[in-house]
Amino acid sequence: MLTLNHIFESLAGRPLGSRQTISEVVIDSRRATPGALFVALPGEQADGHEFIGDAFRRGAVAALADQDVHVEGDATPYMLDLRQPLTDEQVQGLRLPVLLRVDDSLSALQQAATSWRKQFDNLRVIGITGSVGKTTTKELVAEVLSVRSPTLSSEGSYNNEIGLPLTLLKLRKRHRRVVLEMGMYDVGEIWELCEMALPHVGVLTIVGPVHLERAGSIERIVKAKQELVEALPPGPEGVAILNMDDERVMSMAEHTQADVFTYGLTPKADLWADRLQGLGLDGIRFWLHYKGRSMKVRVPLLGRHSVHTSLRAAAVGLAEGLSWHEILRGLQTTSAQLRLAAVDGPNGSVLLDDTYNASPESVNAALNLLNELDGRRVAVLGDMLELGAYEAQGHRLVGLRAREVADVLVTVGELGATIGQAAIQGGMPKARVHVMADNEEAIAYLKGEVREGDVVLVKGSRGLQMEQIVTALSRAVEGA
Repeated sequence: MLTLNHIFESLAGRPLGSRQTISEVVIDSRRATPGALFVALPGEQADGHEFIGDAFRRGAVAALADQDVHVEGDATPYMLDLRQPLTDEQVQGLRLPVLLRVDDSLSALQQAATSWRKQFDNLRVIGITGSVGKTTTKELVAEVLSVRSPTLSSEGSYNNEIGLPLTLLKLRKRHRRVVLEMGMYDVGEIWELCEMALPHVGVLTIVGPVHLERAGSIERIVKAKQELVEALPPGPEGVAILNMDDERVMSMAEHTQADVFTYGLTPKADLWADRLQGLGLDGIRFWLHYKGRSMKVRVPLLGRHSVHTSLRAAAVGLAEGLSWHEILRGLQTTSAQLRLAAVDGPNGSVLLDDTYNASPESVNAALNLLNELDGRRVAVLGDMLELGAYEAQGHRLVGLRAREVADVLVTVGELGATIGQAAIQGGMPKARVHVMADNEEAIAYLKGEVREGDVVLVKGSRGLQMEQIVTALSRAVEGA
């Protein structure tokens, strides 16, 4: 079990002598439970240092802080300043709760996580990165590996310098594998995540212009994602699982000492699939091929693009020595379908909720799913953010695909308007294109427009909060 003594020793270099267990490590005081360690971090909306007292009142036994704070009332903590040598009297006089003053709370969190990860000699670590499909791949990989042994995976999209160490600190002796999503905005960030996690297997999805605005160029994104395979140990302990259908991903094969395992829709790949059949809301069906063996597979994931997700999960299973029986059993799970969900809409319609995030690749994949479904197809598409120089072209390409798929196109936001303009320029009648300034306008229009038998896809970048549209339309069903 994770103990306060381990946290203290990893930061101060000496034992604390306390056997107090740490139930969990949190950065939100509202999630603090008895036995928790609270890490105070500055945020966009609030500074965590303001909530240290709240965390203690909820039962936290310790907190990390990089500012001088004063906690009043019953939650007044014992103070230990780790920036200077501690006396035996200070350590021996410890009582709970304790506030540990450090130079930098985030660095201290990462340092503790790095030290804790190294306690697990028999652990296998799988890292996943790419521009699209990281989270769903992570979930399905974890489902496959869990068939064989206890497997930890990062919560939600905990894929950055904060989320990854929080996941590592959840490791317990029962775990044999951990599956970690690794995100980035620029070069060097994935390398830092790998220094904490020490991955054995690296999975690359695809490389596209997501975060191009911050990274500056697609070449720089490739270089940043490539850091995962560069960090892997030599084969056979290390395995780089690469998408043969993406030239940018395959260029990384020359930059790793690990064994390379390829997947894709071409027989040139080690593991490949063909005869894809979309089953609409019932999932997808395809044939898997590996070393001369072929298997017909059906999985409950939505959209033809999910075949690549399935291939990645199967590839990790093979790399980790699972049998085909175990792999196929893991692929049948329904809990990994977390990004695109079908929910009831107003007037007997169906809503496809894919509002987590958006890029040209992921929007076109969602439109391809919409194209497989019966009924009048309504595409509600919003801004795709952080595309940099690819912004205009990316929105135009989505508009042209929407013209081919959608019976009705509703756009949201300034960049979303570019999607609508491109669809009209591509030949879609103006009467079928509706450009909205914000979610409220879109909701008002859709409530009066959506009818029985419609399939409504809602997708846009996280910054637009288009889940508000899904929530409003779903509530219209509840109030019917």
